[in-house]
Amino acid sequence: MSVLEERIEELVAAAISSAGFELVRVKITGKDVKTLQIMAERADHTMSAEDCAKLSRAISPILEEKDPIAGPYRLEVSSPGIDRPLVRLKDYHDWQGYEAKIELDRMIEGRKKFKGVLAGVDGDNICLDLEGEEETALIPFAFVLSAKLSLTDDLIRQSLKAAKNAMKEKNHEDPRHEDRGEIQ
Repeated sequence: MSVLEERIEELVAAAISSAGFELVRVKITGKDVKTLQIMAERADHTMSAEDCAKLSRAISPILEEKDPIAGPYRLEVSSPGIDRPLVRLKDYHDWQGYEAKIELDRMIEGRKKFKGVLAGVDGDNICLDLEGEEETALIPFAFVLSAKLSLTDDLIRQSLKAAKNAMKEKNHEDPRHEDRGEIQ
Protein backbone atom coordinates (compact mmCIF):
# COMPACT_ATOMS: atom_id res chain seq x y z
CA MET A 1 0.00 0.00 0.00
CA SER A 2 1.34 3.42 -0.94
CA VAL A 3 1.71 6.28 1.52
CA LEU A 4 -1.24 8.06 -0.13
CA GLU A 5 -3.42 4.95 0.13
CA GLU A 6 -2.49 4.64 3.82
CA ARG A 7 -3.39 8.31 4.39
CA ILE A 8 -6.77 7.85 2.69
CA GLU A 9 -7.41 4.73 4.76
CA GLU A 10 -6.74 6.75 7.93
CA LEU A 11 -9.14 9.48 6.74
CA VAL A 12 -12.08 7.20 5.95
CA ALA A 13 -11.69 4.20 8.31
CA ALA A 14 -13.76 5.66 11.17
CA ALA A 15 -16.60 6.74 8.86
CA ILE A 16 -16.67 3.31 7.22
CA SER A 17 -16.87 1.61 10.60
CA SER A 18 -19.55 4.04 11.83
CA ALA A 19 -21.62 3.26 8.74
CA GLY A 20 -21.57 -0.44 9.70
CA PHE A 21 -18.93 -1.73 7.30
CA GLU A 22 -15.41 -3.13 7.43
CA LEU A 23 -12.75 -1.62 5.20
CA VAL A 24 -11.16 -4.27 3.01
CA ARG A 25 -8.87 -2.26 0.73
CA VAL A 26 -7.97 1.22 -0.49
CA LYS A 27 -6.37 1.29 -3.92
CA ILE A 28 -5.54 4.06 -6.37
CA THR A 29 -5.26 3.24 -10.07
CA GLY A 30 -5.04 5.20 -13.31
CA LYS A 31 -2.67 7.75 -14.72
CA ASP A 32 -4.40 10.86 -16.11
CA VAL A 33 -7.62 10.52 -14.14
CA LYS A 34 -7.13 8.43 -11.06
CA THR A 35 -9.67 6.02 -9.60
CA LEU A 36 -9.87 5.71 -5.84
CA GLN A 37 -11.27 2.29 -5.03
CA ILE A 38 -12.69 1.79 -1.55
CA MET A 39 -13.52 -1.87 -1.05
CA ALA A 40 -15.69 -2.69 1.96
CA GLU A 41 -18.16 -5.23 3.29
CA ARG A 42 -20.51 -5.99 6.14
CA ALA A 43 -19.38 -8.30 8.95
CA ASP A 44 -21.20 -11.17 7.19
CA HIS A 45 -19.06 -10.57 4.04
CA THR A 46 -21.96 -9.13 2.02
CA MET A 47 -22.21 -5.76 0.29
CA SER A 48 -25.18 -4.67 -1.82
CA ALA A 49 -25.39 -1.87 -4.36
CA GLU A 50 -27.42 0.08 -1.77
CA ASP A 51 -24.61 -0.45 0.74
CA CYS A 52 -22.06 0.89 -1.75
CA ALA A 53 -24.17 4.02 -2.33
CA LYS A 54 -24.64 4.53 1.42
CA LEU A 55 -20.91 4.21 2.03
CA SER A 56 -20.09 6.53 -0.85
CA ARG A 57 -22.36 9.18 0.69
CA ALA A 58 -20.67 8.69 4.08
CA ILE A 59 -17.09 9.11 2.88
CA SER A 60 -17.46 11.64 0.04
CA PRO A 61 -17.70 14.70 2.36
CA ILE A 62 -14.50 13.61 4.14
CA LEU A 63 -12.62 13.20 0.87
CA GLU A 64 -13.94 16.52 -0.43
CA GLU A 65 -12.86 18.33 2.74
CA LYS A 66 -9.40 16.77 3.07
CA ASP A 67 -8.79 16.56 -0.71
CA PRO A 68 -5.99 13.95 -0.42
CA ILE A 69 -5.57 13.30 -4.17
CA ALA A 70 -4.09 16.00 -6.40
CA GLY A 71 -6.15 16.59 -9.52
CA PRO A 72 -9.36 14.94 -10.67
CA TYR A 73 -10.24 11.44 -9.57
CA ARG A 74 -13.19 9.10 -9.56
CA LEU A 75 -14.45 7.43 -6.36
CA GLU A 76 -15.44 3.79 -6.72
CA VAL A 77 -17.00 2.07 -3.72
CA SER A 78 -17.34 -1.68 -4.18
CA SER A 79 -17.61 -5.06 -2.56
CA PRO A 80 -14.65 -7.44 -2.61
CA GLY A 81 -16.60 -9.76 -4.94
CA ILE A 82 -16.81 -13.53 -4.86
CA ASP A 83 -13.18 -14.22 -5.78
CA ARG A 84 -12.13 -11.49 -3.40
CA PRO A 85 -8.63 -10.26 -2.73
CA LEU A 86 -7.14 -11.40 0.56
CA VAL A 87 -5.49 -8.29 1.99
CA ARG A 88 -5.84 -8.57 5.77
CA LEU A 89 -4.48 -11.37 7.93
CA LYS A 90 -8.04 -11.88 9.22
CA ASP A 91 -9.15 -12.69 5.64
CA TYR A 92 -7.06 -15.86 5.72
CA HIS A 93 -8.78 -16.92 8.93
CA ASP A 94 -12.29 -15.96 7.78
CA TRP A 95 -11.98 -17.83 4.48
CA GLN A 96 -10.27 -20.99 5.68
CA GLY A 97 -11.46 -24.07 3.86
CA TYR A 98 -11.58 -22.23 0.50
CA GLU A 99 -9.03 -22.39 -2.30
CA ALA A 100 -6.72 -19.42 -2.80
CA LYS A 101 -3.88 -18.24 -5.03
CA ILE A 102 -1.03 -16.41 -3.32
CA GLU A 103 1.90 -14.59 -4.91
CA LEU A 104 4.88 -13.60 -2.80
CA ASP A 105 7.38 -10.77 -3.12
CA ARG A 106 10.26 -13.26 -2.73
CA MET A 107 11.08 -16.89 -3.34
CA ILE A 108 10.27 -19.59 -0.80
CA GLU A 109 11.51 -23.07 -1.62
CA GLY A 110 12.19 -22.03 -5.21
CA ARG A 111 8.81 -20.46 -5.99
CA LYS A 112 6.77 -17.28 -5.57
CA LYS A 113 3.28 -18.57 -6.48
CA PHE A 114 1.23 -20.93 -4.35
CA LYS A 115 -2.23 -22.43 -4.73
CA GLY A 116 -4.02 -24.40 -2.06
CA VAL A 117 -6.76 -24.48 0.54
CA LEU A 118 -6.60 -21.86 3.28
CA ALA A 119 -6.11 -23.45 6.70
CA GLY A 120 -6.26 -20.32 8.86
CA VAL A 121 -3.43 -18.38 10.45
CA ASP A 122 -0.69 -19.12 12.94
CA GLY A 123 0.61 -15.89 14.47
CA ASP A 124 1.70 -13.76 11.50
CA ASN A 125 1.78 -16.74 9.14
CA ILE A 126 -0.80 -17.91 6.63
CA CYS A 127 -1.55 -21.63 6.79
CA LEU A 128 -2.05 -23.16 3.35
CA ASP A 129 -2.73 -26.80 2.48
CA LEU A 130 -0.94 -27.32 -0.83
CA GLU A 131 -2.04 -30.01 -3.28
CA GLY A 132 0.08 -33.13 -2.95
CA GLU A 133 1.72 -31.99 0.30
CA GLU A 134 1.09 -33.70 3.61
CA GLU A 135 2.13 -30.81 5.85
CA THR A 136 0.46 -27.40 5.95
CA ALA A 137 2.70 -24.66 4.57
CA LEU A 138 3.31 -21.61 6.74
CA ILE A 139 3.75 -18.47 4.66
CA PRO A 140 4.74 -15.20 6.35
CA PHE A 141 1.96 -12.67 5.78
CA ALA A 142 4.61 -9.96 5.30
CA PHE A 143 5.85 -11.79 2.14
CA VAL A 144 2.47 -11.63 0.36
CA LEU A 145 2.45 -9.48 -2.76
CA SER A 146 -1.09 -10.40 -3.79
CA ALA A 147 -3.66 -13.06 -2.93
CA LYS A 148 -7.22 -13.88 -3.82
CA LEU A 149 -9.78 -16.60 -3.45
CA SER A 150 -10.16 -18.97 -6.39
CA LEU A 151 -13.58 -19.03 -7.99
CA THR A 152 -14.94 -22.49 -7.16
CA ASP A 153 -18.41 -24.03 -6.92
CA ASP A 154 -18.11 -24.12 -3.11
CA LEU A 155 -17.26 -20.42 -2.98
CA ILE A 156 -20.17 -19.53 -5.27
CA ARG A 157 -22.56 -21.58 -3.12
CA GLN A 158 -21.31 -19.87 0.05
CA SER A 159 -21.65 -16.44 -1.54
CA LEU A 160 -25.22 -17.12 -2.69
CA LYS A 161 -26.12 -18.43 0.77
CA ALA A 162 -24.68 -15.32 2.47
CA ALA A 163 -26.54 -13.02 0.07
CA LYS A 164 -29.79 -14.89 0.69
CA ASN A 165 -29.33 -14.65 4.46
CA ALA A 166 -28.53 -10.94 4.20
CA MET A 167 -31.68 -10.38 2.15
CA LYS A 168 -33.78 -12.25 4.75
CA GLU A 169 -32.24 -10.15 7.51
CA LYS A 170 -32.90 -6.93 5.61
CA ASN A 171 -36.52 -7.91 4.91
CA HIS A 172 -36.96 -8.79 8.58
CA GLU A 173 -35.75 -5.29 9.58
CA ASP A 174 -37.78 -3.47 6.90
CA PRO A 175 -41.35 -2.82 8.17
CA ARG A 176 -42.64 -2.86 4.58
CA HIS A 177 -41.97 -6.63 4.60
CA GLU A 178 -43.66 -7.43 7.89
CA ASP A 179 -46.06 -10.37 8.05
CA ARG A 180 -49.49 -8.81 8.06
CA GLY A 181 -51.23 -11.98 9.19
CA GLU A 182 -52.91 -12.45 5.85
CA ILE A 183 -54.43 -15.85 5.07
CA GLN A 184 -52.52 -17.61 2.30
